[in-house]
Amino acid sequence: MSKVRVFPSVFNGEVTLPPSKSDVHRAILCASLARGKSVISPVDMSQDILATIDCAKALGADITVEGNTVYIDGTNLFGSKTAELNCRESGSTLRFFIPVAAVGGVAATFTGKGRLPQRPIGIYLDCLPKFGVKCNTEGGLPLDISGELQPGNFEVPGNVSSQFITGLLLALPLTGKDCTITLTSPLQSVGYINMTIRTMGVFGVKVEATENGYFIKGGQSYKPCRYTCEGDWSQAAFFMAAGALGGQLTLKGLHTDSIQGDMQCLEIFKEFGANVTVTPNGITVTGGDLKGISIDATQIPDLVPILAVTAAFAEGSTNIYGAERLRIKESDRLNAISTCLNKVGAKVTEKPDGLIIEGVKNAAGGSVEGYNDHRIVMSMAICAEKSTAPIEISDKESINKSYPSFFEDYKKVKGKVEEI
Repeated sequence: MSKVRVFPSVFNGEVTLPPSKSDVHRAILCASLARGKSVISPVDMSQDILATIDCAKALGADITVEGNTVYIDGTNLFGSKTAELNCRESGSTLRFFIPVAAVGGVAATFTGKGRLPQRPIGIYLDCLPKFGVKCNTEGGLPLDISGELQPGNFEVPGNVSSQFITGLLLALPLTGKDCTITLTSPLQSVGYINMTIRTMGVFGVKVEATENGYFIKGGQSYKPCRYTCEGDWSQAAFFMAAGALGGQLTLKGLHTDSIQGDMQCLEIFKEFGANVTVTPNGITVTGGDLKGISIDATQIPDLVPILAVTAAFAEGSTNIYGAERLRIKESDRLNAISTCLNKVGAKVTEKPDGLIIEGVKNAAGGSVEGYNDHRIVMSMAICAEKSTAPIEISDKESINKSYPSFFEDYKKVKGKVEEI
């Protein structure tokens, strides 16, 4: 496991954000479910996206990659009725492909590594057997499924992970008959569901929102197309924080009409007191007098680590709540980011569902664990801007999961980093 040492520095310059990982996952799946040839670009070849490409191939999609463009022909999807799907460490890949393989009648084995084998899949274990799918597991991965997903009314909670609902939405149009999803609790991360529905629409499949869930008309089919992926707002938040903490950064490649839930970071950094200017040339963020705020993280859990870093240097107290799901991500992110920040001199108190952060002027440097979690490593790299001494971070290679070029972009905007 490699380490990096990041040095105090003031960030300045321009960053072009990578394409949204969430958008790319969905586009690859929809294209694989279409009978014909689709073209998807731009695509950043992170470990999570490679996992989704490999799983689509395992189910029979013909996929080739040239540079940042992916060519997909789904004509032979489900051609084989047995498959092994290695999801690596990608929760999206796992939860999207379980019902997709099931609707194709594929006897599939799902495997993974890191914390993925322990991450919850219980919602599928509860609902899929009622609709013709046998699930065999000792609690996590490996998971074996067999049988063919049948249509019906799927009752699922909305307060666990939206990935389960996305998986069902992707698969149910192919059951041949009308289906409904009924939410038994309020929906969290609604932005991700809206993204799924929008992407499905581009590929010719419609989903209707109902009072307490979704209606999916039977007999629909995915149509191949040329799909352009938008910039990633969750990755943009790291460099927005770098600007807010005293730098001056212009971010390019983002859509301000995006339905990504993490676009909420734009308003949150304004609320902290950062100067945020939106122009046709990009979004420029510069430092201001940052003040502590209250943040409901229910719809934006992925932003919590970098918002916690920002809050650590905002005057007064910040309360982050509604983030209990972060305990079952690549790491227990609430514990991981609070431990890291406290080690370098911040004042963070962990709660069951969030963090209380008392602002300090500077961090003191030191050595922290990256927890094999891309968002923890990237967050602590930005923390160096407010540190009086270098910060060493382990598990540098975990950034390959979502943003392989992060440290290259970091250096382009005057961040100082060396590999240990």
